[in-house]
Amino acid sequence: MDGFDGFGHHPGYDSSDMERWAAEPDKRPGRTAFQRDRARVLHSAALRRLAGKTQVVTPGSRSYAWDASPRTRLTHSLECAQVGRELGAALGCDPDLVEAACLSHDMGHPPFGHNGEQALNDFAKDCGGFEGNAQSLRLLTRLEPKRFVRGPDGEPVSVGLNLTRAALDAATKYPWPRGGHPTDPGSPKFGAYEDDLPVFGWLRSGAPGQRRCFEAQVMDWSDDVAYSVHDFEDGLHAGHIDPNVLFAESERSEIWAVAIGRYVPDDTDPEELAAALDRLVDQEWWPHGYDGSAVAQARLKDATSQLIGRFCLDAEAATREAYGGGRLTRYGAELVVPRTTRNECAVLKAVADRYVMQRDEQERLRADQRIVLAELAEALTARAPEGLDPQFRALFDAAPDDRARKRVIVDQIASFTDASARTLHNRLSRRS
Repeated sequence: MDGFDGFGHHPGYDSSDMERWAAEPDKRPGRTAFQRDRARVLHSAALRRLAGKTQVVTPGSRSYAWDASPRTRLTHSLECAQVGRELGAALGCDPDLVEAACLSHDMGHPPFGHNGEQALNDFAKDCGGFEGNAQSLRLLTRLEPKRFVRGPDGEPVSVGLNLTRAALDAATKYPWPRGGHPTDPGSPKFGAYEDDLPVFGWLRSGAPGQRRCFEAQVMDWSDDVAYSVHDFEDGLHAGHIDPNVLFAESERSEIWAVAIGRYVPDDTDPEELAAALDRLVDQEWWPHGYDGSAVAQARLKDATSQLIGRFCLDAEAATREAYGGGRLTRYGAELVVPRTTRNECAVLKAVADRYVMQRDEQERLRADQRIVLAELAEALTARAPEGLDPQFRALFDAAPDDRARKRVIVDQIASFTDASARTLHNRLSRRS
């Protein structure tokens, strides 16, 4: 099932879904609108920069015991896209549309992962805050230079990649502005800054309230599946996770403490999580006694495939049971993931969190990263437009007030890789 009828049409989608903020002709007739979306994301500089941004372990660090690089935001996005494309196609979504959403969902994340996100949010608290998903929308619709239109005064104005409405909606994990969470107004998660509300309102045209479209739900579950399984795989491979400790009651209690409230609801019974872990370790393919040998590595790779298949097939079966056959697209369905499956996924996240992210050396590194970004933000604020790339220098010069100029500095820092943030920080620090 490829979601394309051979004539440029997308079964299950209408002309509104394929509309772009700025109308433009197709240079290659016969190619679908969603194929164009996918190609634009795949060839973007913002996607390439994810190769130098932290996923869990900092790229280039030697904390890994094995002779390979840890996963980055880019490799995670590629793996998420593969999971999402197949799951989406199985449920009737256009696969190129889901893949474009998966590839772009982390584009707005700054250097140093979620640690960098928190540091930038502190810096930007008086100009609208910082949120990686809202930054992704800003990149897709404003910052990534691909398409320009004429502004009111005839000057060129960027419309980013100018993706279709359906693609932007599919990439929107949190379809509300800051403070607009449907049940928790204080939630730090949101999908659009105040500056970007016009295009956000356009892409959400026709959406029922704050519901996520079906493709965004597929993207979100694919994201959960990819990072839970692969972070667990990397933790085992690096020697940070000992599979034998998963049987010790004292260790299990610590895992449940990490999971409850962060990865599962506060009212989750630890016995549910124990049952979820037991179901996984009871599987024939579970990587018992992992020792890093070639045979063990192959067995671990098979286990990751089994886990991804298990989580996706469970969601596919439950969703089909609820909605039957046919194409499930846009707002015609909700992705159904059984609670037992979500618990299994959450247990893997909690194991990686406990044994990889909570290591002492990682906390020391995160503290250093927060200092780097705070000092870099302070130095750029004092010197700007010095230190800004030409693109952001022009935006800084054109900004109407201090609030807008500060947002440009935030945009610049968010675009850096881990290495480029440290390089500029070192250069500006030497000049202080």
